[in-house]
Parts: sequence; C-alpha cells; structure tokens
Amino acid sequence: MNSLSELQLDALTEIFNIGAGRAASSLSEIVGDEVKLSVPRIQLYQSTEINAEILSLNSPRLGAVKQNFSGPFTADAMLLFTEERAMEIVHDMMGSQVSVEDLAEFEQEAMCELGNIILNACLSSMADILKLTLNSSLPVYSVGETDAVLRQIIADANQPAMLVLHIDLAIEKRLSQGYLVFLLSSSSLRELLTHIDRFISSI
Repeated sequence: MNSLSELQLDALTEIFNIGAGRAASSLSEIVGDEVKLSVPRIQLYQSTEINAEILSLNSPRLGAVKQNFSGPFTADAMLLFTEERAMEIVHDMMGSQVSVEDLAEFEQEAMCELGNIILNACLSSMADILKLTLNSSLPVYSVGETDAVLRQIIADANQPAMLVLHIDLAIEKRLSQGYLVFLLSSSSLRELLTHIDRFISSI
C-alpha cells in the first residue's frame, strides 16, 4: 500500500486545515458561538489495523455520519464521535430550543447536518485546491456499539486504505474529539496522491 511522503502529508494537512476553517465558520453561524476545529492530524492505515484503541475512542457506543464522494477518485467519508460527545454537540447546535429530554429525537438530523458541513467543507477545499470535481451523496447517521460500528464501516467499504484525520472540535470552550475517516481503494489512493504531487510541483 502507498505511504505518504512528508511533502504529501504537509499538503494534505494544509488542504484539510482550510476545509476545517470553512466548517468552523459555518458551524459558528449555526450555534451562535465561536467554533474552533484544530489542525487535523493525518495518518494512513490499512483498514485491518483500525480499531477503537487506535482511534482513542474510549466509549462503548459510537456515532458515525457517512457520505460517499466520487470523481477522479472515490471515497467513503465518515465523521466519528463517541455517542456522549455527539449528544453534547447536538445540544450545542439546538441550543435552548430543545430540552435535554428531547435531544435524542433530534440526534440524527443534527448529526447529519454536522457531518454534511464538516465532510463537504474538507472535500470541497480539496476539490478547489486540486482543481477537481467531486460529487457527494446525502449523509447517513448511525449509532451503535463502538466495535460493531467500526467493523461494519470496514466491511461495507471493502477498501484497503484508510486516511484518518483526528480533529478537535471546540464549541463554547467545550472540547470534543472526533475523527474523519476516508476509505479508499488502492487505485483511488494512487489517483489522489497523483493529484497531490501535481499540486506540490505547481507551488
């Protein structure tokens, strides 16, 4: 499987950091408070290596927003949060409009919106910078036992490469940790890295 050179890693980090900035701006408007997303920390794994321990998801249950992106390469993109963090984010997004007791009713809608904003911001920044056209499916949210959700993600994608971005999301100084996961076939990963190399050589 392809590995990332230092230059490729730096380029991807910068691309996704621009996307995180766009997402933070959009989320700030929704919640009415400053939202900060950290500079993503990127690692490339084989899908068989992925488990809760590697992702530091120390929680029995996990929420996952999934979208498919297609263009010169295809990728299944997911935003992962522990369930308790997901509910905190839903509370921040819904504000005083919704009581704590009613939060679960809005969990799917709010998390799909959050995933759509963050995933599309990251992929649109990639498309803009690399001069690509990428199309996306509607987001789908699921929640379940952490190990079962991770196993299902890997089984559904059936792809060998996983590009994992660790992000910190802060709303009103409350910090949540999440992961953006991009599952790519070997050919899609090669295609992505070809575009990254072309971008690096043009700088």
